[in-house]
Amino acid sequence: MEQVKARRAQYAESTRAALLDAGRRFFAERGFTAVSAEELVRAAGLTRGALYHHFAGKQGLFEAVFEELETQAASRITAAMARANARADAPEDQAAEGIRAFLEICSDPDYREIVLLQGPIALGWRRWRELDQRHLGAILTDRLTALLGDGGPHPLALTTAAFYGALTELALSVADAEDPSQARDQAVRLTTTMLAALK
Repeated sequence: MEQVKARRAQYAESTRAALLDAGRRFFAERGFTAVSAEELVRAAGLTRGALYHHFAGKQGLFEAVFEELETQAASRITAAMARANARADAPEDQAAEGIRAFLEICSDPDYREIVLLQGPIALGWRRWRELDQRHLGAILTDRLTALLGDGGPHPLALTTAAFYGALTELALSVADAEDPSQARDQAVRLTTTMLAALK
């Protein structure tokens, strides 16, 4: 009986992974609205029933792909700041490393297309913002708290919101730049200056 349960769990996991993989490819290449549920399940070699069982439809699959990309992004940003911390870098330098990692992630075609461009369309602005804040907002708030503490000149929530908006726009600019590497360096310098001004 345990073997049967293990096989079922393994099958369910492989089915879910196949759908996530197909979703990521199709959503990144063609966008949410241009892809049908039928195309997704055909690409994954599955049935519509599998899609609805695991994700309750195309939008649920998109949200799962979105969250997977955001989880990976949060891990990369956290790891970059941890490396800076291990070098005993100053808090503002740790923040700069996190920002650099975030902007590098935003240059990734899948992340740019699915999270930044398709996310608000597929999920709606409110849900997109809620999920993005859940994964990346906490990191930003923690960093700003470490830098500013209670002594910042403005309320922390307002400062976080302003910085979050600025980073989102910078990410889109870097991703669209002719030379993303140069634009990323410029954006990191700009945000470092902004953080210094806030202090």
